[in-house]
Amino acid sequence: MDISLPDAVSTFFQVSNGAAPSSLRRAFSENAVVHDEGQTYQGHEAIETWLAEAQRKYAYSVEPLTFVQDDARVTVVAQYAGNFPGGLADLKHIFRLTDHKSEFLEIH
Repeated sequence: MDISLPDAVSTFFQVSNGAAPSSLRRAFSENAVVHDEGQTYQGHEAIETWLAEAQRKYAYSVEPLTFVQDDARVTVVAQYAGNFPGGLADLKHIFRLTDHKSEFLEIH
């Protein structure tokens, strides 16, 4: 499904699907925080490392299915296909945007 996501959110999913990890710096603020799988990652380097490790571990692709924007909060449900139990998973991503960049992302 093709949906029109805010630029920062779209960039996150593009990098998740193999675009250059350095592109994340356009998507996240300098001190952005990501919560995923019970862990917290803060700042560009930590977020780039987290995403690269997740890609290596799960060898996944991701497709955003739906999104809702309420002011600065963007909620996206995306389907992951990869090397993990079950092979498919729909995960909810909650982004908080400031000045067109994500300052917060929680995945569950």
